[in-house]
Amino acid sequence: MTEESTKATSQGQQSKAVATTEPQKGQLIEGETTADPKKSKAAGQSTQTQLLTLAKFFCLDGALRPPQQQAPIDDRSERRERFNHNRRQQNIEKVIEKSLHYCSDSAISDKADPDWFDQFIEFAERVSNPTMQDLWAKILTGELTHPGAFSLKTLKAFKNLSLSDARLFGKVCSLGLKDNSKKNIRVISGVYQKPSLFNMLSKNREASISLNKFGLSYSEILTLADHHLLFSQETELPPLEKGEELALKYNGIPLIFKAKKADTVIKFYKLTPIGAELAQLIGDKPDDSFLSHMKSKLSHHLSC
Repeated sequence: MTEESTKATSQGQQSKAVATTEPQKGQLIEGETTADPKKSKAAGQSTQTQLLTLAKFFCLDGALRPPQQQAPIDDRSERRERFNHNRRQQNIEKVIEKSLHYCSDSAISDKADPDWFDQFIEFAERVSNPTMQDLWAKILTGELTHPGAFSLKTLKAFKNLSLSDARLFGKVCSLGLKDNSKKNIRVISGVYQKPSLFNMLSKNREASISLNKFGLSYSEILTLADHHLLFSQETELPPLEKGEELALKYNGIPLIFKAKKADTVIKFYKLTPIGAELAQLIGDKPDDSFLSHMKSKLSHHLSC
């Protein structure tokens, strides 16, 4: 055998070896390990890599392995069921642990409804994000402290919120004003004076607050409306007479608006009853720049 034929044979054997060791498309490499998807960085990863990571983590990668490495379907199903059961158990235990830190040791007269608690468990056990778990823990503590504070409708609405939705709702709460009942939470969007012969042509008859500038566009209002947290249509307060006052609170800061002119109308977006219940989870976080902007825009019609 010549030197050239020997080299060609050697190269052919190497190519064949590479071909036999290369994994088939859609299969995991033998012995490959995947990390917890919550700890993996999605940046720089292909969609295929991300899918394989999720499938591995949630025990759904059985059919992606070479046939000789696949466990029986019954075993794979039991493994996934056991994983889901343990994961939900860990989730709800974490929520309970967090909630305990918010609870007080003071005695209360009313007891929480066991049926409410059972429904709470069903919703909260599917949540693994620490931030969302913390909010679920606050809901539980609030209900234990004041039974009836959070309705089942509110729980159902909250379970459908993503982390980004929850952050958006927190933004709305940071822009909202409460009345003395604390049940009516409004985001003021503008003010105007009802038209008359004396102000019809005035450029200052109406003023709008730039909510979009503070992270609340109309598309985001519609998103919150889809989750039954905020009404999508603007509403108006009854017209204020000249000198009439309106007392509100902005994130714990008392404000008294006094009408400078007759027939002054305040426009706003209002939180739904579900939104008002969930707003209890959000602490007072006033935005000084928004407060200054709001006062400036309302100053022609209202003193504050």
